[in-house]
Amino acid sequence: MAGKTVLILGGGVGGLVAANELRRRLGAEHRVLVVERSGQHVFIPSLPWVMAGWRGPDQITKELRRMVLPGVDVVQAQVKGIDTSRQKVSTDSRELGYDYLVVALGAELTPEAVPGYIEAAHNFFTLEGVTRLARVLKDFPGGKVAVVVSRLPYKCPAAPYEAALLLHDVFRRRGLLERIDLRVFTPENLPMPVAGPVLGQAVKGMLEEKGIGFHPAVQLTSIDPGARQLRFQDGVTAAFDLLVAVPPHRAPAALNGSGLADETGWLTVDRRTLRTRVGNVYAVGDVTRIILPNGKPLPKAGVFAHAEAQVVARNIADDILGTRPEARFDGLGYCWIEMGGGVAGFASGDFYAEPDPVVKLARPGRVWHWGKVLFESYWMHDGVTSLASRWALALGSRLVGVPASL
Repeated sequence: MAGKTVLILGGGVGGLVAANELRRRLGAEHRVLVVERSGQHVFIPSLPWVMAGWRGPDQITKELRRMVLPGVDVVQAQVKGIDTSRQKVSTDSRELGYDYLVVALGAELTPEAVPGYIEAAHNFFTLEGVTRLARVLKDFPGGKVAVVVSRLPYKCPAAPYEAALLLHDVFRRRGLLERIDLRVFTPENLPMPVAGPVLGQAVKGMLEEKGIGFHPAVQLTSIDPGARQLRFQDGVTAAFDLLVAVPPHRAPAALNGSGLADETGWLTVDRRTLRTRVGNVYAVGDVTRIILPNGKPLPKAGVFAHAEAQVVARNIADDILGTRPEARFDGLGYCWIEMGGGVAGFASGDFYAEPDPVVKLARPGRVWHWGKVLFESYWMHDGVTSLASRWALALGSRLVGVPASL
């Protein structure tokens, strides 16, 4: 059998899981190649812990090459374009060919899309941003604190609400709560709306219990850094002394001209197999656009990228090895919502359920926080390749009640 090349674009959760699963299933005659612009992998779920001062940047970063199994090749380069007719990918260093392509490029952050954002806001979706915010929080004297969702869609639906709860915990530990007016502003009608109104009301209740204001259905248009003022549609304004904001997200520019993206710029895929409109090209994670039975998009979250990547890797490997590909993505997902004080909530459910997703929020407690700690250990401390890390994942899965099929 002639060797095949599987090219994976992106070294985030989806890209790494796909690469390692393919390497486990394919012989050495087949090449597995990951293209990623950064040489460092950042564990995104722990960014809020850096903001809160529970982690340092070095604790949630790791050299990318240490995240993959032996036999997975890593090319550090920026993807520039995809030519499916020639089965070639152009980068800023060279052109790469493939037999199978997995697009796991994620979503690009575009803070410049909101006037005033770069000058006034703290971007807690990047390691640099949360590191700077953590320093500011140590000396913040009090005042109006705004957590803002600037645009839809954005990755990790719980992120702004978790950030608000953790900011409240930071201020509580500093004895500042009497001097803090903390509010969340979002174009959503309820938190995490795709998961349904019951979960949304529960998360809203978490905010209200802490005295955090919730302002739904407001669309940010611009920020006035000098006046420290948020401007929303319909002339609504709000003042701030500290601004923590979700930056706008967009589909990766590398997709332009590829013929893979839909009218929104994202990649539409088969919701079960993750195939794109081109048969030997798959996409996983935040770069995809999957429409649920109720007409809403599947949230952009690492847990989905992880599970989708396993499905794609298994099906590509089966196709190469002459076995009928039968793996299917089931739409199951979960997430943690850290609340501070060693307590977290945990939501899980079936996002492919009809007519609407069925998602439940477990009673917040310390066990869920430790489940996330163990998952972080699985992913970062031992690496995704070791026996110890898989043991940590299995134990964490028992705590949180989800399958240890990662």
